[in-house]
Amino acid sequence: MSWTSNRLLSMLPQPDAALLRERLEPISLTQGEVLFRSNEKISYVFFFEGGLSSEIAGSDETKKIEVGCIGYEGFSAVPAVLGVDTSPHYAFMQCAGPALRISVKELRTVMDESRPVRDLLLKYAHVFLIQIAATALADGRYDIEQRLARWVLMSQDRIGDKLPLTHDFLALMLGVRRSSVTDALHRLEGTLAIKAERSLISVRDRRALKDIAGASYGLPEREYERHLGRDWRMP
Repeated sequence: MSWTSNRLLSMLPQPDAALLRERLEPISLTQGEVLFRSNEKISYVFFFEGGLSSEIAGSDETKKIEVGCIGYEGFSAVPAVLGVDTSPHYAFMQCAGPALRISVKELRTVMDESRPVRDLLLKYAHVFLIQIAATALADGRYDIEQRLARWVLMSQDRIGDKLPLTHDFLALMLGVRRSSVTDALHRLEGTLAIKAERSLISVRDRRALKDIAGASYGLPEREYERHLGRDWRMP
Protein backbone atom coordinates (compact mmCIF):
# COMPACT_ATOMS: atom_id res chain seq x y z
CA MET A 1 0.00 0.00 0.00
CA SER A 2 1.32 3.44 -0.91
CA TRP A 3 2.23 5.87 1.87
CA THR A 4 0.25 8.63 0.13
CA SER A 5 -2.87 9.01 -1.99
CA ASN A 6 -1.18 11.67 -4.11
CA ARG A 7 -0.76 10.03 -7.51
CA LEU A 8 2.52 11.73 -8.38
CA LEU A 9 4.26 10.91 -5.12
CA SER A 10 3.10 7.30 -5.32
CA MET A 11 4.96 6.92 -8.64
CA LEU A 12 8.38 7.65 -7.15
CA PRO A 13 10.93 4.89 -6.49
CA GLN A 14 11.25 4.24 -2.76
CA PRO A 15 14.66 5.92 -2.21
CA ASP A 16 13.53 9.08 -3.99
CA ALA A 17 10.16 9.07 -2.24
CA ALA A 18 12.03 8.86 1.08
CA LEU A 19 13.91 12.08 0.28
CA LEU A 20 10.61 13.90 -0.06
CA ARG A 21 8.67 12.07 2.64
CA GLU A 22 10.95 13.19 5.47
CA ARG A 23 10.39 16.82 4.46
CA LEU A 24 6.63 16.73 3.85
CA GLU A 25 4.22 18.08 6.46
CA PRO A 26 0.62 16.76 6.59
CA ILE A 27 -1.91 19.61 6.54
CA SER A 28 -5.67 20.03 6.20
CA LEU A 29 -6.70 22.71 3.70
CA THR A 30 -10.06 24.44 4.11
CA GLN A 31 -12.46 25.61 1.43
CA GLY A 32 -11.41 29.04 0.18
CA GLU A 33 -7.90 28.80 1.65
CA VAL A 34 -5.35 30.65 -0.48
CA LEU A 35 -2.34 28.60 -1.58
CA PHE A 36 -0.38 31.45 -3.13
CA ARG A 37 -1.22 35.05 -4.01
CA SER A 38 -0.72 37.12 -7.14
CA ASN A 39 2.78 38.59 -7.43
CA GLU A 40 3.76 37.45 -3.93
CA LYS A 41 6.56 35.03 -3.13
CA ILE A 42 5.49 31.39 -3.31
CA SER A 43 6.54 29.80 -0.03
CA TYR A 44 5.08 26.30 -0.17
CA VAL A 45 4.13 23.59 -2.62
CA PHE A 46 1.15 21.39 -1.71
CA PHE A 47 0.82 17.80 -2.91
CA PHE A 48 -2.91 17.17 -2.66
CA GLU A 49 -4.31 13.96 -1.20
CA GLY A 50 -7.89 15.14 -1.64
CA GLY A 51 -9.97 18.22 -2.33
CA LEU A 52 -9.81 20.49 -5.36
CA SER A 53 -7.80 23.64 -6.00
CA SER A 54 -8.16 26.31 -8.68
CA GLU A 55 -5.59 28.53 -10.32
CA ILE A 56 -7.04 31.90 -11.28
CA ALA A 57 -5.88 34.46 -13.83
CA GLY A 58 -6.84 38.08 -13.15
CA SER A 59 -7.44 40.01 -9.94
CA ASP A 60 -10.03 42.18 -8.22
CA GLU A 61 -8.97 45.00 -10.53
CA THR A 62 -9.50 42.91 -13.66
CA LYS A 63 -11.81 40.20 -14.86
CA LYS A 64 -11.04 36.78 -13.35
CA ILE A 65 -11.30 33.26 -14.70
CA GLU A 66 -10.06 29.81 -13.75
CA VAL A 67 -7.21 28.57 -15.94
CA GLY A 68 -6.52 25.26 -14.22
CA CYS A 69 -7.62 22.90 -11.47
CA ILE A 70 -5.60 20.38 -9.47
CA GLY A 71 -6.51 17.51 -7.16
CA TYR A 72 -4.78 14.40 -5.95
CA GLU A 73 -3.11 13.89 -9.33
CA GLY A 74 -0.72 16.79 -8.82
CA PHE A 75 0.56 19.71 -6.78
CA SER A 76 0.06 23.44 -6.41
CA ALA A 77 2.45 26.22 -7.41
CA VAL A 78 3.85 24.73 -10.61
CA PRO A 79 5.95 27.88 -11.24
CA ALA A 80 8.03 27.02 -8.16
CA VAL A 81 9.44 23.85 -9.76
CA LEU A 82 10.35 25.88 -12.86
CA GLY A 83 12.57 28.17 -10.80
CA VAL A 84 10.05 31.02 -10.59
CA ASP A 85 9.30 32.63 -7.22
CA THR A 86 6.12 34.57 -8.05
CA SER A 87 3.19 34.41 -10.45
CA PRO A 88 0.54 36.90 -11.60
CA HIS A 89 -1.98 34.09 -10.97
CA TYR A 90 -3.30 33.03 -7.59
CA ALA A 91 -4.63 29.72 -6.29
CA PHE A 92 -7.14 28.68 -3.65
CA MET A 93 -9.06 25.61 -2.50
CA GLN A 94 -12.47 25.14 -4.09
CA CYS A 95 -13.10 22.04 -1.97
CA ALA A 96 -11.36 21.27 1.29
CA GLY A 97 -8.99 18.34 1.55
CA PRO A 98 -5.75 16.94 2.99
CA ALA A 99 -2.35 17.69 1.51
CA LEU A 100 1.36 17.27 2.11
CA ARG A 101 3.21 20.58 2.31
CA ILE A 102 6.85 21.32 1.59
CA SER A 103 8.74 24.60 1.40
CA VAL A 104 9.88 25.68 -2.04
CA LYS A 105 13.47 25.78 -0.82
CA GLU A 106 13.36 22.19 0.42
CA LEU A 107 11.62 20.94 -2.70
CA ARG A 108 14.26 22.48 -4.93
CA THR A 109 16.95 20.85 -2.77
CA VAL A 110 15.34 17.44 -3.34
CA MET A 111 15.01 18.15 -7.08
CA ASP A 112 18.77 18.87 -7.19
CA GLU A 113 19.51 15.61 -5.32
CA SER A 114 17.10 13.32 -7.20
CA ARG A 115 16.78 13.08 -10.98
CA PRO A 116 13.58 10.96 -10.72
CA VAL A 117 11.91 13.63 -8.56
CA ARG A 118 12.98 16.40 -10.93
CA ASP A 119 11.82 14.53 -14.02
CA LEU A 120 8.46 13.61 -12.49
CA LEU A 121 7.67 17.15 -11.36
CA LEU A 122 8.70 18.67 -14.67
CA LYS A 123 6.54 16.18 -16.59
CA TYR A 124 3.58 17.20 -14.44
CA ALA A 125 4.39 20.88 -15.07
CA HIS A 126 4.09 20.12 -18.80
CA VAL A 127 0.71 18.44 -18.29
CA PHE A 128 -0.57 21.39 -16.27
CA LEU A 129 0.50 23.82 -18.98
CA ILE A 130 -1.42 21.70 -21.49
CA GLN A 131 -4.46 21.95 -19.21
CA ILE A 132 -4.17 25.77 -19.17
CA ALA A 133 -3.97 25.81 -22.97
CA ALA A 134 -6.95 23.44 -23.23
CA THR A 135 -8.94 25.76 -20.96
CA ALA A 136 -8.14 28.72 -23.21
CA LEU A 137 -9.26 26.70 -26.24
CA ALA A 138 -12.50 25.67 -24.51
CA ASP A 139 -13.24 29.25 -23.44
CA GLY A 140 -12.66 30.57 -26.94
CA ARG A 141 -14.16 27.86 -29.14
CA TYR A 142 -16.83 25.96 -27.20
CA ASP A 143 -20.23 27.00 -25.91
CA ILE A 144 -21.10 27.27 -22.24
CA GLU A 145 -22.83 23.87 -22.01
CA GLN A 146 -19.75 22.14 -23.43
CA ARG A 147 -17.44 24.08 -21.11
CA LEU A 148 -19.61 23.33 -18.10
CA ALA A 149 -19.72 19.62 -18.99
CA ARG A 150 -15.92 19.66 -19.31
CA TRP A 151 -15.48 21.32 -15.97
CA VAL A 152 -17.88 18.93 -14.23
CA LEU A 153 -15.95 15.98 -15.70
CA MET A 154 -12.64 17.41 -14.51
CA SER A 155 -14.05 17.91 -11.02
CA GLN A 156 -15.54 14.41 -10.97
CA ASP A 157 -12.12 13.01 -11.93
CA ARG A 158 -10.68 14.53 -8.76
CA ILE A 159 -13.40 14.45 -6.09
CA GLY A 160 -16.07 12.00 -7.25
CA ASP A 161 -19.74 12.20 -8.21
CA LYS A 162 -20.84 14.78 -5.61
CA LEU A 163 -19.51 18.26 -6.32
CA PRO A 164 -20.16 20.79 -3.53
CA LEU A 165 -20.02 23.89 -5.73
CA THR A 166 -22.10 27.05 -5.84
CA HIS A 167 -23.27 28.92 -8.92
CA ASP A 168 -20.94 31.78 -7.95
CA PHE A 169 -17.96 29.43 -8.01
CA LEU A 170 -19.02 28.07 -11.38
CA ALA A 171 -19.40 31.58 -12.79
CA LEU A 172 -15.80 32.30 -11.79
CA MET A 173 -14.59 29.00 -13.21
CA LEU A 174 -16.26 29.60 -16.57
CA GLY A 175 -15.85 33.37 -16.77
CA VAL A 176 -19.56 34.05 -17.26
CA ARG A 177 -22.44 35.64 -15.35
CA ARG A 178 -24.19 33.68 -12.63
CA SER A 179 -27.44 33.70 -14.61
CA SER A 180 -25.66 32.05 -17.55
CA VAL A 181 -24.45 29.29 -15.24
CA THR A 182 -27.99 28.73 -13.95
CA ASP A 183 -29.34 28.42 -17.48
CA ALA A 184 -26.57 26.04 -18.53
CA LEU A 185 -27.12 23.85 -15.46
CA HIS A 186 -30.82 23.60 -16.28
CA ARG A 187 -29.99 22.51 -19.82
CA LEU A 188 -27.55 19.85 -18.60
CA GLU A 189 -30.17 18.66 -16.11
CA GLY A 190 -32.58 18.32 -19.01
CA THR A 191 -30.26 15.74 -20.58
CA LEU A 192 -30.23 13.80 -17.27
CA ALA A 193 -26.42 14.06 -17.18
CA ILE A 194 -26.42 15.85 -13.82
CA LYS A 195 -28.67 16.83 -10.95
CA ALA A 196 -28.16 20.37 -9.67
CA GLU A 197 -29.19 21.33 -6.15
CA ARG A 198 -28.20 24.28 -4.01
CA SER A 199 -24.41 24.18 -3.62
CA LEU A 200 -24.27 20.61 -4.97
CA ILE A 201 -23.97 19.05 -8.41
CA SER A 202 -24.40 15.28 -8.71
CA VAL A 203 -23.09 13.46 -11.77
CA ARG A 204 -25.72 11.03 -13.09
CA ASP A 205 -24.41 10.07 -16.53
CA ARG A 206 -20.70 10.50 -17.24
CA ARG A 207 -21.04 9.20 -20.79
CA ALA A 208 -23.64 11.87 -21.56
CA LEU A 209 -21.36 14.56 -20.12
CA LYS A 210 -18.49 13.38 -22.31
CA ASP A 211 -20.74 13.47 -25.36
CA ILE A 212 -21.73 17.06 -24.54
CA ALA A 213 -18.17 18.19 -23.77
CA GLY A 214 -16.86 16.65 -26.98
CA ALA A 215 -13.24 17.40 -27.83
CA SER A 216 -13.06 20.13 -25.18
CA TYR A 217 -12.37 17.38 -22.61
CA GLY A 218 -9.61 14.79 -22.55
CA LEU A 219 -6.37 16.16 -23.99
CA PRO A 220 -4.62 17.01 -20.66
CA GLU A 221 -5.83 13.71 -19.23
CA ARG A 222 -4.29 11.82 -22.15
CA GLU A 223 -1.05 13.76 -21.76
CA TYR A 224 -0.92 12.74 -18.09
CA GLU A 225 -1.24 9.09 -19.08
CA ARG A 226 1.24 9.44 -21.95
CA HIS A 227 4.00 11.08 -19.90
CA LEU A 228 3.32 9.73 -16.42
CA GLY A 229 2.11 6.30 -17.38
CA ARG A 230 -1.18 5.85 -15.58
CA ASP A 231 -4.84 6.80 -15.50
CA TRP A 232 -5.21 8.63 -12.19
CA ARG A 233 -8.91 9.51 -12.47
CA MET A 234 -11.60 8.27 -10.11
CA PRO A 235 -13.65 5.47 -11.71
